[in-house]
Order: sequence, then C-alpha cells, then structure tokens
Amino acid sequence: MPIDFSLFVQANDFGMNRRLFLRQAGVSIGLPFLPSLMSPQIAVGSQQAMSGSKKMVCIGNMLGFHPAAFWPSEKQVGIEGGFTAVREFEYGTTTQPLKEIREQSTLIRGLDHDTKGGHFGIHSFLSGVKQSEASSMINGNVTIDQFAAEYIVGQTRFPSLTVGSLEGIHGGCQLSWTRTGTRVPPIPGPEQLFKKLFVDVTEKGKDSTKERFSLHKSILDVIREQAHDLERSLNQHDKNKLDEYFTSVRDVEKRISRQQRWIDVPKPEAMIKQPQNRNMVEDLPLLYDLIVMALQTNTTKIATLEIGGDFNPVDLGVRGGYHSLSHHGQLQSRIDALITLETYQIEQFVRFVKKLAVTLDDTGPLIDTTTVLFGSGMGDANSHTNRNLPIVLAGGDFSHGRLLTFDAKHPHRPPLANLFVTMLQKFGVESDSFAKSTGTLRGLI
Repeated sequence: MPIDFSLFVQANDFGMNRRLFLRQAGVSIGLPFLPSLMSPQIAVGSQQAMSGSKKMVCIGNMLGFHPAAFWPSEKQVGIEGGFTAVREFEYGTTTQPLKEIREQSTLIRGLDHDTKGGHFGIHSFLSGVKQSEASSMINGNVTIDQFAAEYIVGQTRFPSLTVGSLEGIHGGCQLSWTRTGTRVPPIPGPEQLFKKLFVDVTEKGKDSTKERFSLHKSILDVIREQAHDLERSLNQHDKNKLDEYFTSVRDVEKRISRQQRWIDVPKPEAMIKQPQNRNMVEDLPLLYDLIVMALQTNTTKIATLEIGGDFNPVDLGVRGGYHSLSHHGQLQSRIDALITLETYQIEQFVRFVKKLAVTLDDTGPLIDTTTVLFGSGMGDANSHTNRNLPIVLAGGDFSHGRLLTFDAKHPHRPPLANLFVTMLQKFGVESDSFAKSTGTLRGLI
C-alpha cells in the first residue's frame, strides 16, 4: 500500500530551512535543540517533513564469512600507498549475488579494529572497542548506530531499531551498545517488530507510558535540586564540572520531552498482515522487509540487524550447526555447507538493497538516502581471527562498483573506524572521529 504523502509537511511550512534544522538536531550537548521549542503539533509535522533525510542500516553476523569464498579472485600486482581501488574484479563464490547490485555497493578488504578475542571480540564490530576496554575511551564502546541516534532523538518515533538474534552461542553477535556499556537488546522476530512498528498501544498503555515519563522527570528534578545545593561548597573547577553535569541533565529532559510527543501520535497503517515468528532463516527476508517499511514511514532513520547463533542451517536443508560448520577444520563437505548458508545471507542482503532501490519516500528511492553496512566482527571463524573483516557498503549516494583493498601489512593502514567516520558524516553528524579512528576512509566518494 502506498504512503499518503499529503500528511507530510514541508520544512518551509513552519518557517525553518531543512538544512539548518538538521544541523541544529546534531549540535553538541547543552545547545538548544530547535524542535523542542515548537508546539507539539508543529514538531510532529516537522518530523514528517524530514522523512527524506539521511538514514543508516547496519547488518552483522556473528561468525563472519569463509574468506576463500567471500573475497574476489582479482590478482593484485601491487598496492600503491597500501591502497588500491579497482572496478575490474570477479566476485568470490559466496559473493556472486552481489553482481546484481554491483553499481550500488562496494567491497572493502583489509579493514578491522586491530582487535583480538575471537568470539569475544565480535561485539566490537560497530563500536571498534571491546567492552573490557570501554572505560578507557571517551565514548565507551558506543556503536555507530547509537552514536548517530543521539543526534536525532525526537525526529522519529524510534531513534533507532535493533532487530534480530537475542541469544546464541557466546550471547550472539551483540551488535548494538550504548555509551554506558549496555547492550541494546534486539527485537527478536518479525511478530514483535511488526507490533512495535504498527500496533498502537491501548489507552491504559499510553497512561502507563506517560506516568513513566513523569517519573523520569521527577527524578531529574530531585537530582538537579541536590546538585544545586552541593554547588555552594565547590571551588570554581568543580563548579565547572557540575555545570557540565547540569547540561547533561537538561539534555536528558529534552530527550524525554521529544519522545513524549509521540505517545498520542497514531502509528502508520501496516502494509502487510501481522506475521508469525518461524525461525531466523525463514524470518530473515521478512525482517528486512519490515526494516524497509520502518524507513519508508519515517518510523526510524537507523536500524541494525543481528544474525546470530539461532540462524540454523537445518532450516536451509543443510546438516550441521552454524557454529560447528564455521569451524570446518578445512573439511570440504563442511565448507560447502557453510558456503550454502553464507550465500543465502548475502542473497537476502542483496534482496534488501534492491528493495531499497524501488521503495520511495517523499524525496525518492530509499537507496539514495540510506547507507547500508554489511559485515561481521569475525574475519575467519575457523581460525578465530578478528582481522580483515568482511565488509560491504551499499547505498548512501557513494560512488560504488569497486573493490577497495587496504594492505594489512602497511604501517599506516586505516582502522575500520575510519569508515564509520565517513558514514557518520554522510548521515549528517559533524564528527571527525569515532573510537580509534585516524580520519575518514580513503577511496569513498
């Protein structure tokens, strides 16, 4: 069912340039966030008017891809400056489906976070930081999706959606983390995701939500009063620190105010019937479809999808478990089975990108405004390495159709976090660093 775009209000209708509005949405903590000064009716209209702004989707699995089947067979004569970009290459066995989106995607080889830990390093895929190292980082181990979501709170009903595998071996891939070091629990299946996107809560549920928001505000009021009492006995340095704390409290208050506006706003009409959960293999295409709907209806601008240990090869007609097949011990029968399930994952990713290309919002195809990252925090599960991670970047108005290769032995090889800086800037976040980045990523234009 097509979206009725007559409901959307253009930015000029409320007297504000869209670019200025977006820049205001991403300013540093403590500065005014303009939509919070509007009336609720105008603010809701402004959220809808911005439905064509930049979006981001990150997809990860917990066991990577068999390197010999994933990477292209192109032969490199030399890598000038530790880097090369080529258009003439042949995809690997597993990545053959990417031919269908060749001009909408880029393979990136040779990047990682220089992290060790095998399965226990997978969770750093979108953060660049292991949880055990988070205390030494200014932003902890916050992941790129949650980092970006902090800049758009209030613009959509959900600042971000985390979807996919809730459990699995070693706790799943644990894709999304807040800056406080807390894992964002994923929505585990299409049934739950559908309800979150399209089923309105009851009046009793709305009242409960309002009470919860009111309680949060009350707690913040008490904290602020206590902090003001403490201020009288502090020196100037500590008063400055306390002022930073006040700024953080005010920011939380604004976030609560922006989120509260959505309680009485009806959810969009569903385009499909409510699905039933089956298994991760059969549910995967449906989860992708629901993410497309969430982006199209401007319910969110950011989504992550985890493919964890509950991805069962048996549901593809393949004998053996996902984890055991990834530790194939070079047995060809296991490698063949592994390639079957990995190819399926890439086929569904390709289907997702193709759907973004034909799905329109109020500015055009979603693929033009949506940056999609596909990969894993595991480079080779059989050898338990977190190096040379499998990375595909699609959409987002980049110049695609290439294989970017970075020499793993080059002394100035960039970290994967450099790609995240580039993605954040494309999303509209004015940030020149993320985790252990050294800048933006060379080769992406």
